[in-house]
Amino acid sequence: MRDTIEAPLVVRLLQRVRTEPDWAAISAGELAAIQAAENRRRASRLMRLITGWPEPGVTIGWERVALSGRDVPVRVYRPQPATGELPLVLHVHGGGFVGTAAQSDWINSALAARLPAVVVSVEHRLVSPEVPLLAGVDDAWEVLREVFRHAARWGIDPGRVALFGESAGAAITGTVALRARDAGLALRAQVLVNPCTDLTATAFDYPSMREHADSPTLTVGQMRFFRRMAVPDGTDPRAVSPLHAWDAARLAPALVVVPTVDPVADQGRAYAQRLRIAGTPVRLTEHPGATHAFVSMPGVVPQARAARAEIVGFLRERLGS
Repeated sequence: MRDTIEAPLVVRLLQRVRTEPDWAAISAGELAAIQAAENRRRASRLMRLITGWPEPGVTIGWERVALSGRDVPVRVYRPQPATGELPLVLHVHGGGFVGTAAQSDWINSALAARLPAVVVSVEHRLVSPEVPLLAGVDDAWEVLREVFRHAARWGIDPGRVALFGESAGAAITGTVALRARDAGLALRAQVLVNPCTDLTATAFDYPSMREHADSPTLTVGQMRFFRRMAVPDGTDPRAVSPLHAWDAARLAPALVVVPTVDPVADQGRAYAQRLRIAGTPVRLTEHPGATHAFVSMPGVVPQARAARAEIVGFLRERLGS
């Protein structure tokens, strides 16, 4: 039976006062201004009333990972005191054409403290008319390889590594999990929260796209705008669509977390089923009444705490010594 529970009241009130641009007509300059303003807002202390306060006992700071031809900023969460080699959780935030690692301080600091683990959140290039989603995949993949290569410097155990992605970040981490398998780089787990897994021509055919087209935290208009930039004409959308990977076998065991008031809810369900059929261990959990990006909004979506607990529990199982 399809979900009929409404989104939390505060989220619905925020939707009513939200002003949304004309995504079909927005210019590159207007998008850059929106990105800068939105990311300043998401990183502000006042916004923590919505995005949640960091876990105590965790140091949080920005670092830069030097890659070939560029540096990628990462936000690093370390439990204190940190002793010995800890597991690594590589995180990729959601947003697609907006977003910053700082919006995920609540969940990432909790993972660092409660597993415990080193959490590295990739401040990947955002999608724009000049930057396809594949650029964000490259950023996350190359950061992962660099941290693996220099595990001692990062204080991590390269035999205990997991991926964690949200929304468009889950499209990125799902694709990175495929690359890791093909490169022989062993991962212990992957966590995909409200994942976008299909950017092909079928992306808007799912029932949840019609049922939640104007959901409070993600609309089909935003999704169409995102897809147009994420996979420009002439590129293969399967390259960033984990659901359409040629082979979904032998991947890291997955936890797929689906909020039910979400246009991409069916994409998460479909990917969990695809993994299951391929023989990859997968656990699908659904949160009735929760909206897209709910794990980044614990201050207004109460289901975020239950989701955090299941993510911690799943990763603790998978990243044990």
